[in-house]
Amino acid sequence: MKIISYNVNGIRAALKKGFIEWLQAADPDVICLQEIKANEDQLDLSVFAEAGYAYNYWYSAQKKGYSGVAVLAKKKPDHIEYGTGIDYMDFEGRNLRVDYGNVSIMSMYLPSGTNMDRLEFKLKYMADFQIYIDELKKERPNIIVLGDYNICHEAIDIHDPIRNKNVSGFLPVEREWIGNFMNSGFIDSFRHFNKEPDNYSWWSYRANARNNNKGWRLDYGMVSSSLEEKLQRALILSDAKHSDHCPILVEIEAS
Repeated sequence: MKIISYNVNGIRAALKKGFIEWLQAADPDVICLQEIKANEDQLDLSVFAEAGYAYNYWYSAQKKGYSGVAVLAKKKPDHIEYGTGIDYMDFEGRNLRVDYGNVSIMSMYLPSGTNMDRLEFKLKYMADFQIYIDELKKERPNIIVLGDYNICHEAIDIHDPIRNKNVSGFLPVEREWIGNFMNSGFIDSFRHFNKEPDNYSWWSYRANARNNNKGWRLDYGMVSSSLEEKLQRALILSDAKHSDHCPILVEIEAS
């Protein structure tokens, strides 16, 4: 089962940059999208169906043109769960889960901490999301949480750890949280296979950062430890350029 996650930074903009042609070539079974910045009624859903993804689910923010997540799938899920039931998270359209048999796949878009108010919001989200996942795992232990976590875990995950040590996305409190998230029973699938530096999933649009590979690894495929033996590969697909992020891929053995 091939699963991709992609912060598209606006699905309508990505579509204009060849997203559908790329999707057909990449050919995942499921793709989780973040930062769709659109409502379902603003999209021509037939383009996804024609590309092989007749089962597409959209969870938009209440604020138009902001945030939002989606899941596109070739096969109909057994169950779709919109949101977490935690109102302030769900107002911003940040979590969407599909279940296949005993495996759950979640598209998750963790907030960024661009200013003090948003940093407080992000820290609250992080704490409440951990509690939510701990409870969900009692019912659905085999979970894959893919998406934009807006955090670099270790110095290897950011191009300039010294100068960015006080920047949201690499703050000690954020790094500690994502480390604790993994310790609660998740595998960072990319690092499970690849220990090399200079692997990033987001680049600023400024100062030619992408061409110079001055990036941040903000996107993760976090896989429940219970699925470790089913993990087959995990990649960063840096050649895809429809966004300031690039997609990530996780492949697991189908049940």
